[in-house]
Amino acid sequence: MRGGQQRRRLLRQREQFEAWLFLAPNLAGFFVFTVFAVVFSLWISLHEWDLFNPPTFVGVANFAKLLTRDANLRRALWNTVCFALGIVPLGTAVALALALLVNRAVKGVTLFRTALYIPSVSSTIAIGIVWVWLLDPQFGLVNWFLRTIGVAHPPDWLSSTLWAKPALILMDVWKSAGYYMVIFLAGLQGIPEQLYEAALIDGATPWRKFWSITLPLLSPTIFFVVVMRIIGVFNMFELPYIMTLGGPAGSTETMVFYIYKNAFEWFQMGYAAAIAWLLFLIIFAVTYVQFRYQRRWVTYD
Repeated sequence: MRGGQQRRRLLRQREQFEAWLFLAPNLAGFFVFTVFAVVFSLWISLHEWDLFNPPTFVGVANFAKLLTRDANLRRALWNTVCFALGIVPLGTAVALALALLVNRAVKGVTLFRTALYIPSVSSTIAIGIVWVWLLDPQFGLVNWFLRTIGVAHPPDWLSSTLWAKPALILMDVWKSAGYYMVIFLAGLQGIPEQLYEAALIDGATPWRKFWSITLPLLSPTIFFVVVMRIIGVFNMFELPYIMTLGGPAGSTETMVFYIYKNAFEWFQMGYAAAIAWLLFLIIFAVTYVQFRYQRRWVTYD
């Protein structure tokens, strides 16, 4: 009896050792690239450091500067908010509309789903370069099409402070629509079909079924998409970097882009880390407010 207990104990210890062995690489990566990076960024935000000389402790001077004296940061924050106000509602609506469109058992629907999903898995850099060509004011296909339908003076998209933001918003919505369409599609297919059959017996119109059944039962999915979209927009970097370099006149410079410029163009690592912490606090506050008030419009039953 005692020998059997000892073998079971040795077996459990061996299983625990093997489990920790398999987890070790991920744990090491988590502590090195997440925990250490977070603690180091907080430490460096209290210093002045140009990467080439030892850091100099400056206390909260970096945070005081970004809150009181940096007009460029306020412009970057305003640009990021504008992108969020454009991308989140438009992107969510487009993805939901596409999901409703392909949520039908018709011939060839799989092909349409695949075609709509491809941009979301394509390289952002490659897509950005292609769209720079498409939006070229002289030779781009977009302006060629606008001239064809009678627009005499189509916009100079990426060189205009008026049109650069809308161009990037449309570009981001187009690229991300397929990914969020798949999420909405999963939510739509989780709605019981019996509810639609009962509504049909009661004589409900398609519009009434959408407002009374689809939209309420899809509200958890909408909430998830909105939260992820807001976090994604506040971390927006690749598209402005590839398509406009933050221009013209800084009109498409986002907060992450401004962090990048401070860190790797001006070598102000401490100040860049302070801006990164400000960005974290903004995202945390916005996400907290969303979770705090979600029960006012999200239905989980």
